[in-house]
Amino acid sequence: MTRAIRGIGGSFALALALSGCVGGVAAPTDRPSSPGTASPAATAGKPPRGQFTPNSDNIRNIRGIQIPARIVGAVPLAASPVAPPLPGALAPVSAVTAGVTPGPSLATLPISDAQAEAARLAFVTSCPGLQRRSDQSGLTRGPDWQPACAAAQATGPGGARAFFTQWFEAVQVGDGKAFATGYYEPEIAGSLERRDGYAPVYGRPRDLIDVDLGAFSTSLKGKKIRGRVSGSNFIPYYDRTAIEQGALAETAPILAWAKDPVELFFLQIQGSGRLRLPDGSILRIGYDTQNGRDYTGIGALMKTRGLLQPGQTSMQGIVRWLHDHPVEGQAIMRENKSFVFFRELDGAPQGAMGYPVTGQVSAAADVKFVPLGAPVILSLDRQDATGLWIVQDTGGAIKGSNRFDTFWGAGAAAEATAGGMAGRGTAFLLLPIGTTARLNAATANGARYDGSSAQP
Repeated sequence: MTRAIRGIGGSFALALALSGCVGGVAAPTDRPSSPGTASPAATAGKPPRGQFTPNSDNIRNIRGIQIPARIVGAVPLAASPVAPPLPGALAPVSAVTAGVTPGPSLATLPISDAQAEAARLAFVTSCPGLQRRSDQSGLTRGPDWQPACAAAQATGPGGARAFFTQWFEAVQVGDGKAFATGYYEPEIAGSLERRDGYAPVYGRPRDLIDVDLGAFSTSLKGKKIRGRVSGSNFIPYYDRTAIEQGALAETAPILAWAKDPVELFFLQIQGSGRLRLPDGSILRIGYDTQNGRDYTGIGALMKTRGLLQPGQTSMQGIVRWLHDHPVEGQAIMRENKSFVFFRELDGAPQGAMGYPVTGQVSAAADVKFVPLGAPVILSLDRQDATGLWIVQDTGGAIKGSNRFDTFWGAGAAAEATAGGMAGRGTAFLLLPIGTTARLNAATANGARYDGSSAQP
């Protein structure tokens, strides 16, 4: 869910600063003949859409989610003390520059058998990407993961916890102080036909162009922008207001129609979700791309302007206010110029690795500090989010060391849990046995683990 904005935390000012995560996939090539109807390609050659079954994609409750939602506190493990940064020192740009400290024995960390088995299965799914991808954190190389991946595949029933204990070591990145929010897969009412009051769910516009600035200058490596061509100029793409006023009438397919524009707005924040159609079937949609405009969290705006009373700062409170004040609510939502375009999904939502994400198991993190696909243990002040997760996703605002966004699946329980998630504590990254020793040896020899020089 890499490029949408989502991750609804307990404080909405924080919650709506999060970027979402449905994975990096190619834009759909089929376009509808008319922008006013859903694309015929949405159903051609595909099996019938699944019937509505609440929480059908959720694994069993391995984290003790409370229904109705209730926060159960926990005492997080303390992080190892580290030296404070020197005055004027630059912020670390990767796990290697942040520093890695050996963590405690895995046998002492909070991993339940149910969490371990669910995490093992997700780890097996991630293994091809782990062994193939370039690790931007600087901590590992593809071959480092091969023994653990082979062992994960061969582990039988009841052996998951022992597998993690045997094949991994825990490390603390930087100061280890973790902050975790949550996201989920929302479900809203929709239609494949246009209806009065419904809002269009757009696919990727034909005139939206991605530009890799690194192709023009090595100093801009890793920087990208999006926009459109107007005459001989490349200009910013339409913002939310222009799009809602019809700017895409000739350029973007309409995949479906959402009954509630406010719910569609929050589905964009989450990055993927389900449209429940009038016949009870489900159309799953996921993030395709975004218009390139900066994201503005409306929760922060509303809080600053005194629009939210105590007890209203949850996602549910924000939605209620927007419904109660439709004119003002539309204006506030339009202050967020970012706009997300979707594609139809055939199955479960996918993370940044291109693999399905699993509720109560998958998490998002910054790939410069956590190898994408790696396990992590969160020891937080919330019992439900404490334990083992597999980092299979990223987010535009999930930045820096020890910053995580936990995925809770679909349904009312997932929504309630993600909507109130703001856990603090300590994070322990799990790396293949021997990684810390190799990192230390590389540093002692004046080189980074990736083989490059450690000197400026």
